[in-house]
Amino acid sequence: MDIAISLLKIIAGFVLLIKGADFFVDGAAAIAKKLGVPQIVIGLTIVAMGTSAPEAAVSISAAVKGNNGISIGNVLGSNIMNILLILGITAVITVLPVKRDTVKIDIPFMIFSTILFITWGSLAGNITRATGIIFLLMLASYIGYLMWYSKRHGDDGEATKDVKVWLIPIFVLGGLAAIIFGSNITVEGASAVAKVFGVSDRVIGLTIVAFGTSLPELMTSVTAARKGNVDLAIGNIVGSNLFNILFILGITSVIIDLPYISSAANFMIDGFVALLAAVLLWLLTVKNKRLGRTGGLIMLLMYSAYFVYLLIM
Repeated sequence: MDIAISLLKIIAGFVLLIKGADFFVDGAAAIAKKLGVPQIVIGLTIVAMGTSAPEAAVSISAAVKGNNGISIGNVLGSNIMNILLILGITAVITVLPVKRDTVKIDIPFMIFSTILFITWGSLAGNITRATGIIFLLMLASYIGYLMWYSKRHGDDGEATKDVKVWLIPIFVLGGLAAIIFGSNITVEGASAVAKVFGVSDRVIGLTIVAFGTSLPELMTSVTAARKGNVDLAIGNIVGSNLFNILFILGITSVIIDLPYISSAANFMIDGFVALLAAVLLWLLTVKNKRLGRTGGLIMLLMYSAYFVYLLIM
């Protein structure tokens, strides 16, 4: 009975996180639109941060409750899944084109951010407030670059939904409440499942929680592939991964230190896999500016091997 209740908490938490993020993004973007904020700024800040809200809420909630393995595991697991599983599945369905600047600027910056994250964690043993501040400054610089670039090359920001004025507060406050409540019961359910099966917070964060918080990216990518609208699929995944590291770990580590190597959890291998996935994405796209079905199969095989490793360790 206890395990059934815990699983129901996880499922209900995921639903609240995903729908709450949707409402929060629509409401916040509508506010920005009413204030005359450029479309590209909305897409790069409010929408991007909003779609990372499930990961952020879960990571912060887990860290505050002492489940640090879930915090870092959620981010690393989401980044690994986003590339190897989500892009792998989407590339098998259809060939994914990638913009030249994504290959030249965005993917290398994601690789650099991942290297900085795992190097700092490996040498210092934890992600500290100083790390968080550096990550947030890097994110601000990156957003500043994207805004500068968009002004030189035109505003191609993400379209936002029209929301009636009286509904905006309901969307924002209701979405935020759903995200907070959903994150709490997700962490509670995941922690309970981990204890019942004797699985570490690290593995739960890298698998179940990471999959749940990556569902928006999975649904968006697969739906876009089926509809033939895949031009921005890789760029959106890269952006999500950058926000996971720089925004989520930045905010969380400013609040509380996150152990990277400890007696309870060691993320050395997982960090290496996240870096390998990022480098693999660049290698598969740098020449032809696209990710084909062969590349997708390679990614899926690599994720399968990593998943087996998690099960047997």
